[in-house]
Amino acid sequence: MTPHEHTLPMKAQADTDTLSGVRSESRARARDFWELTKPRLSLLSVITTMVGYLSANPPQNGAVFFACLLVGTSLAAGGAAALNMWMESEADARMVRTRGRPIPSGLMTREAALSFGLALCVAGDVLLWLKVHPLSGLLALLTQLSYVLVYTPLKRVTVWNTTIGAVPGALPPLIGWAAAEPASWTLGWILFAILFAWQIPHFMAIAWMHRKDYGDGGFKMVTVVEPTGRRAALEALVYTVVLVVTTVLPPVLGLTTWWLYGLVAALSGVWFLLGAWSFWKAPSDQRDRPARRLFLISIAHLPLILFALVVDRWFAM
Repeated sequence: MTPHEHTLPMKAQADTDTLSGVRSESRARARDFWELTKPRLSLLSVITTMVGYLSANPPQNGAVFFACLLVGTSLAAGGAAALNMWMESEADARMVRTRGRPIPSGLMTREAALSFGLALCVAGDVLLWLKVHPLSGLLALLTQLSYVLVYTPLKRVTVWNTTIGAVPGALPPLIGWAAAEPASWTLGWILFAILFAWQIPHFMAIAWMHRKDYGDGGFKMVTVVEPTGRRAALEALVYTVVLVVTTVLPPVLGLTTWWLYGLVAALSGVWFLLGAWSFWKAPSDQRDRPARRLFLISIAHLPLILFALVVDRWFAM
């Protein structure tokens, strides 16, 4: 074997190692961008948009139209989340649960996050406008503007940020509802009200569980300004009552049946109400466990009633 022939396997191995390193770096970079979109929060927007669309008794558009709705909403929601991370990167660096995010951890520059977020927002809005419905595109834009330019800065200014921030969080069902072009918007606005009311007890539980982090980050959450948790627990209870009342409006108005959606909404609502009541009546030094229980109940409650609503509208009405 000549010296040249001896080096060939070594060179091939080096090339393979280099290619493997490039691929690993690319995958890591893709994961950073993926995390920037807050996938779990964005998924909620996509699911509620889908529910709004499928609840419109039922829509008649094809699979391509439906795919454009979901992709457009995913891009729009992911872009807004990326811009939120860009704006809050300094605060994220001071909080234990967020300091590992791409920007504060140094894995991504703020400039890259800003460009990525803006690109996703524009792509999602344009896709919804051109391929779904202009009103869907406008509602997506309104969601982004209210989330990024209103809610995000208000987190440092007032304890009302959670209530105000519930508005953009409740708009996605209307994006789907507009896409279906139904004759009546009654159920669409009920879905908006359900999402709005649901967010308050959900986020009050989170605010209590992570109250130290929010304080370190400089956010004026209710649990930071009023550290006993009494006000947060009261707001959670009041809005849970509003949520329970709102969720039973569809069968009351004849928009769903009582025996399917109505039953699920009533039983799940009582479960949610019991969780909020436990959170409210617990002493300040014993609220951690009820807060976590309320959080878990809220996570189960929303998909349960939304799934029951879609099934009822498609198969029971």
